[in-house]
Amino acid sequence: MSDAGFTLDEPTVAPGDVLQLDDPHFTTDSVAIVTGAASGIGEATAIALASNGLTVVGADVDGDGLETTADEIGEFEPPGAFVPVRTDLTDDGDAESMVEAASARGDLRYVANVAGMQHIASIADFPMDRYDLLMDLMLRAPFLVSKLATPHIRDTDDGVGAIANMSSVHGHYATRDKAAYVTAKHGLHGLTKAIAAEGEGTLRSFTVSVGYVLTPLMIDQIEDIAEKRGITEREVVEDVMLGQARARELLTPVEVANLFTFGFSRHGKHLNGGDLLWDGGYTTSYE
Repeated sequence: MSDAGFTLDEPTVAPGDVLQLDDPHFTTDSVAIVTGAASGIGEATAIALASNGLTVVGADVDGDGLETTADEIGEFEPPGAFVPVRTDLTDDGDAESMVEAASARGDLRYVANVAGMQHIASIADFPMDRYDLLMDLMLRAPFLVSKLATPHIRDTDDGVGAIANMSSVHGHYATRDKAAYVTAKHGLHGLTKAIAAEGEGTLRSFTVSVGYVLTPLMIDQIEDIAEKRGITEREVVEDVMLGQARARELLTPVEVANLFTFGFSRHGKHLNGGDLLWDGGYTTSYE
């Protein structure tokens, strides 16, 4: 199969791509933390929430990437604001400082735990240092940020807010060579339900589970798979990544960002401990 006309450029976000919702808490007085905000889904989520009027504190270890996100948001001239805070989420002190910086900007109401990583290896060959790093970033850090943010959300005038965790189809099933990632994503569903159980109805929590998304991380993975298997990048996307799905194209980061916006809004008030499964049929259909 030819790759003629096939590109793997990360899609850009246009104003018309962003879900715009009317919500009494979607103002600059309300603060949303977005981790992993330097690229991909985190960047798109920061754009979407700022476009809906929120003050967004973007956390990422990549300071240069955060500045790029700030520049992109500036081009939208959104009603909200973006505050970059370079943060190593595996460092408790960094996480604490970031949450305090967010609370100083207004009423901290929302958290989008998006930051993630991937390592491909069988369980027998999985390096434990990579396992520990992945767990620290993708499970321990969301727990810590949620722990630190919860008192601030409860201290708002009405205690209304939400903590959202970026899951995956791999939070619903397992595929080979992704044991740490699968373990972390399954764990996030448990954390989400625990937050909902303690949230007293006003502090909600939910997960967002999607299939493959065209992010810089995914582009690297597609190129790597193509090289290892000796197939084209088009074949990786169409046969490997979309082979099981009924959808025939990869999600874009802003499409995922819109799910966070919806879940945080008043329209998601009954979404509590649940999951927004936007998987194109990966986990619900088969041939």
